[in-house]
Amino acid sequence: MGFDNPIIPWRELERRLSDRADGAARRGRVDGAGHAGGAGRAGDVFPTGDVFPLRRGLPRVPYAELHARSRFSFMDGASNPEELVAEAVRLGLDALALTDLDGFYGVVRFAEAATDAGLSTVFGAELTLDLPGSSRRSGPASPSKRREQGRSVVVLARDAAGYAALGTLITEAHMAGRKGRPRLSTSEFLEAAAACRGRWAVLTGAHGGTVPSALVEHGPRAAAGALDRLTEAVGADNVFAELWDHGDPLDSHRNDALAELAVRRGVQPVCANAVRYASPAGRRLADALAAAGDRRGLDDHDGWLDAWGGAHLRSGAEQARRFARYPGAVEAAARLGLDCAFSLSMVAPELPPYPCPDGLDEAAFLRRLAAEGAEARYGRPEAERVPGAWEQIGHELDMIERLGFAGYFLVVWDITSFCRSRDIYCQGRGSAANSAVCYVLGITNVDSVALGLLFERFLSPERDGPPDIDVDIESGRREEVIQYVYGRYGRDRTAQVANVIAYRARSAVRDMARALGHPPALQDAWAKSLDRRGGLGHPPARQDATAKSLDRRSGPGSGHGKGDPAEGAGIPADVLRLAAQAEGGPRHLGIHSGGMVICDRPIAEVCPVEWASMADRSVLQWDKDDCAAAGLVKFDLLGLGMLSALHYAVDLIEGAHGERIDLAALPQDPAVYDMLCEADSVGVFQVESRAQMATLPRLRPRCFYDLVVEVALIRPGPIQGGSVHPYIRRRNGLEPVTYLHPRLERSLAKTLGVPLFQEQLMQMAIDAAGFSPAESDELRRAMGAKRSVERMQRLRGRFFAGMAERGIGADAGEQIWAKMVAFANYGFPESHSVSFAYLVYASAWIKRHYPAAFCAALLNAQPMGFYS
Repeated sequence: MGFDNPIIPWRELERRLSDRADGAARRGRVDGAGHAGGAGRAGDVFPTGDVFPLRRGLPRVPYAELHARSRFSFMDGASNPEELVAEAVRLGLDALALTDLDGFYGVVRFAEAATDAGLSTVFGAELTLDLPGSSRRSGPASPSKRREQGRSVVVLARDAAGYAALGTLITEAHMAGRKGRPRLSTSEFLEAAAACRGRWAVLTGAHGGTVPSALVEHGPRAAAGALDRLTEAVGADNVFAELWDHGDPLDSHRNDALAELAVRRGVQPVCANAVRYASPAGRRLADALAAAGDRRGLDDHDGWLDAWGGAHLRSGAEQARRFARYPGAVEAAARLGLDCAFSLSMVAPELPPYPCPDGLDEAAFLRRLAAEGAEARYGRPEAERVPGAWEQIGHELDMIERLGFAGYFLVVWDITSFCRSRDIYCQGRGSAANSAVCYVLGITNVDSVALGLLFERFLSPERDGPPDIDVDIESGRREEVIQYVYGRYGRDRTAQVANVIAYRARSAVRDMARALGHPPALQDAWAKSLDRRGGLGHPPARQDATAKSLDRRSGPGSGHGKGDPAEGAGIPADVLRLAAQAEGGPRHLGIHSGGMVICDRPIAEVCPVEWASMADRSVLQWDKDDCAAAGLVKFDLLGLGMLSALHYAVDLIEGAHGERIDLAALPQDPAVYDMLCEADSVGVFQVESRAQMATLPRLRPRCFYDLVVEVALIRPGPIQGGSVHPYIRRRNGLEPVTYLHPRLERSLAKTLGVPLFQEQLMQMAIDAAGFSPAESDELRRAMGAKRSVERMQRLRGRFFAGMAERGIGADAGEQIWAKMVAFANYGFPESHSVSFAYLVYASAWIKRHYPAAFCAALLNAQPMGFYS
């Protein structure tokens, strides 16, 4: 769900949700990409044009770049993997190796971009060796700085087995050291390399490499000794002498000596470029990031920077000209790149098999558990309490078995069963509440059959991987559950997911101002002058006297364009320019709030693990999106303070009154709704903010579903834009309940003709255009934040053809499409809202009937809630 301003004005969004056909929808149709009619503009969601324009008319020379760092070397690279791939394709390279420092941080995004572009991928890493334990590794960013801290070697995996072995070595190095300082000695590396003989290609490295460093610092004899140690470990056929040319006057002398030494030892010289940015334009950002990573300005850092910005990708033709005196070096690089190229899909893991009793397989055991739970929840099939429940459960189990996800459901059932056995409050939420199987297994408390929720919003045949089931656990006891998962499945096969902390506008301005030598007071003032949520294209959050005094020339009439952050904020243009380039790129690695992955093999063979900043916590080097793309199965075990507070309250009530409250069996009490209508909701889950307090007396909830609507209405995007108003007006009789076509009544009747939930968008597509549930889910996903022009155009054509078959005219069809596009990015999942509504009612019920216990429970559960 997006929280930023939409691509249409808020007034237009509200107009469409109220079914008014006047205005922009008449003047300019909304196209399949979701734009109002008219020419495209900078910053549109849907890019057009050739993403990878190829250079034509120049002779092509086969070449592969074997040594390239991305921004996932964290402050030691200026280009994202996607930018490196785009430039490599433009230059006509045969293959590209991603060799970030001490990790595989960016390989998933690299692999995805390269697959889309048709570029061969090589996976490797630049390993730091013999890093001194006493010095601080704050992000080595230059060759001389790396020489000051340790040595390095570049390792390329030749196949999936080599990738797994390299990931294991990286993990061992990180876990032997501390966060940011992997510990790997030269002897340990050589021992590991010998065990992987034939699986790795080892490059001697660039500025900080063991062999070139020995050559520059101690002469040819020391370099020969360092090279001999490599060849003895892995064989001369697996060692390659790396030559590079960054324009330094000594580059040719060094390359001559390295090439001669390599030939004498039977080692093949290859040319590379120790890439730190995709094109020459990235040099300035690379230097600024390096200085910021070392917590100094560029003036102080200048002695450690390259004299000439040559660490960028080059074409084979340019490399052939530069390395003409080393015959075969360019061709050897191309051959090695293609020899080491393989797809990341070859390392895709699986879940470990779930241990099932009585000789049952996973699907059969899941069916047994579901049948037992269904009988308890719904009664026997011949006397079911909710019509269609058993049929729906059978349909879901068939799809789960067909897609091979039975083991996934069993793992989640096992985790929630552990919670219940230890009296730990938990509940599944999110789209899992659309599943009747999750309900009968006790994973969720939402009866999706009775509420008519769409299962395909949770799981559809087109899904690439397992569904996402979030489990909320009382925050005070979540660690018990995490440790249970470690113990149950093995610490070496289980890990927590990382969170890649990206530069936002404020942090980018602060770091770039530091790199450019501005004092800390100005860094902080400039950063605070920016909108916290907006990017660098947004105007300042405020124009206070402090910000204005930073640069008297930046007032009105100074020539800055409207909306320029510099206007009134006094931020120098060079700081803004660098900050805009840095914004959105990775800065450092954090830890995900609750994501864990479970693997059928040691997790390090898929993705390296390293220490987190939190004591005794280790994390993967990938975030949740990368894990999903690579096939790692993630389980979200999320801490929820309200569950802790409810548990405390139940225990206090039992101690004081001798009554054990069952939260799942609370009666519907009009007095509770009376309390909420009076906005007496401080401490009540989800409805205690000022916005909710202002809405409750207008909405006047009288039943459980009203709470579902309340939770969905008050979201950052809709409340900021005023899209809450059409529903409130209709609820209060100020606006008639209308439908653009009678076929929409089925999907929109319960929300008075105003679409509020993502599931309604899907049902609208089913009813109005004849989409299958799976097609409707594809439409929902296509209308999300990351839209595809081709995908949207195809679905739009299918949508209008389906409407025509059902007698819906072009004008009404355009309005229906416009309505769906208008709210698609702001709709809230109904299943998510239902899950939260249960906690809204439970907390409100306890507050109404046992206020002292409720207050004490909130105090015991602090910090939590909207008010501390």
